[in-house]
Amino acid sequence: MADTPPSNRSDGSEEPDDSGKKDPFAEMFSGLFGGATPPGFDPKNLPEGFGAAMGLPTDPEALAAIFRQAQAMMGAMASGGGEPVNWKLARDAARQAAAGDDPSITPARSGAVADAGRLADLWLDQSTVFTSDGSACAALSRAEWVEKTLPLWKTLTEPVAVSVGQAITSVLRDQMPEQMRPMLGGAEGLFQNLGGAMFGMQLGTAVGGLAKDVLGATDIGLPLAGPSPALVPANVAAFGAGLDVPEQEVLLFAALREAAHTRLFLRVPWLRAHVVGLVEEYARGIHIDISRIEEAVRDIDPMNPESFQGAITEGLFAPQRTAAQEAALAKLETALALIEGWVDEVVAAAARNLPSAAALRETIRRRRATGGPAEQAFASLVGLELRPRRLREAAAFWALMLQERDVEGRDAIWDHPDLMPTAEDLDDPAGFGARRALAEASDDELDAALGKLLAGGFGPSTGASADGETGDGGDSTDGSDGSDGSDGTDTGGGPKGKA
Repeated sequence: MADTPPSNRSDGSEEPDDSGKKDPFAEMFSGLFGGATPPGFDPKNLPEGFGAAMGLPTDPEALAAIFRQAQAMMGAMASGGGEPVNWKLARDAARQAAAGDDPSITPARSGAVADAGRLADLWLDQSTVFTSDGSACAALSRAEWVEKTLPLWKTLTEPVAVSVGQAITSVLRDQMPEQMRPMLGGAEGLFQNLGGAMFGMQLGTAVGGLAKDVLGATDIGLPLAGPSPALVPANVAAFGAGLDVPEQEVLLFAALREAAHTRLFLRVPWLRAHVVGLVEEYARGIHIDISRIEEAVRDIDPMNPESFQGAITEGLFAPQRTAAQEAALAKLETALALIEGWVDEVVAAAARNLPSAAALRETIRRRRATGGPAEQAFASLVGLELRPRRLREAAAFWALMLQERDVEGRDAIWDHPDLMPTAEDLDDPAGFGARRALAEASDDELDAALGKLLAGGFGPSTGASADGETGDGGDSTDGSDGSDGSDGTDTGGGPKGKA
């Protein structure tokens, strides 16, 4: 009998010849959803009404896409590699979700984005002391945005995925009868791969949805695509289509926001790690509600795929927040609000000569405060809402700081993470100066006391001073209070040091 040539998959690619290493799950789904052996079937040939009865789309193309997705997931289960997230599956799902109307970046479009970035840099030079590093603003397609942002999504979501995978395995182990648990054995790896595949597909779908909505690389308050500014022209055009604003003004305003974000993270090097650290602090406190997963699993109807999909979209694997997580999220919310509020104020000052600046500013504020469907899907997946609920309060705080301290003093507030404004400062901006002065004074006094201690100023040889009071370690021959005795000058803070 003649050799059977390799068949083609529904996407046009050839089926690899790996008959020597057949995986039972992949082979089963290959037969069900199309493959080399046996020859599968065409979804267009399904009996009339079958899709509706099963809760599946009636469109044959949509049905074929579901079959391909199911086949991909089962293939991924067998090759998950033990990772908490199947990142190949996440990448593929993200690119698929971002596909569609994703035009390639033309030289003309790339040049327009770069020109807008250069003009934005010139205008920002007048409204902040943070300077640009001269990087050009890049133009990205949606697919390119996915590729450039996935590394940071991995950092943000992998700790969550670890807990989710452990919860799934724990539920399956606990529900299995005692006498059958030893049989679970190596199947735990399969269950972990299943969790990693499911999480990867959900995460990829959410990231792909964001790719169709974000204006640039910093929309969620973090430099997702690296240290240089970048815009997604297709999304900028879609955003401006519903506004009565010239396209050039929308592009310039988006470039201003992107450049301002980039300058902030460039000149405040600790900021990115600070925000990511808050996300990780949240992840460390994750507690999965096992009973909620068990209840949801019991409610899934195997004959109704929509019940399974509904359980996922309603947050089946979303963690239940603990008190520690709520505290971490409160800090994260404040940090994101401070970032967005600063950008909001700086861009407003830089764009004061742009006719539509006020309208665009208000539109962006509402957009960031409410979030879109993709952001909500991401929040349902990992329990994080990366949007600044207190943007307006933060913008008012930075506006007051500009009045009180000028541009340099306002931007100097970013000098150190330990002295960053808090939620209390957003509630009472007018009292920030007094609270900050008190904190700085306490630090100065501590430094002075530590300096004296290291110099032996508080040693056992302390004697009586000339005025009859207990001395502070100074040389009695010159009457100084903590100097080295060489010239009698006060190096310990003078009268303040004695107080």
